[in-house]
Amino acid sequence: MSEPLSHLADEVSALERRVSDVILDSLRAQLRDDDADEAHELEKRLAKVQRSLQKAEGLLRGYDRD
Repeated sequence: MSEPLSHLADEVSALERRVSDVILDSLRAQLRDDDADEAHELEKRLAKVQRSLQKAEGLLRGYDRD
């Protein structure tokens, strides 16, 4: 893999980890029942983002994670 693609894949991976952290925060809010409906919708949306980032990282690294 070329160096620029590897670096970009690393950046995408770091962003995916940040999204994962926000998902966990959203799940905690659901458990506390702090506006659980809004937290649930956010968690669903972020889960889609997370899957897309995982796929993008895989494509940059030369494999597909489907």
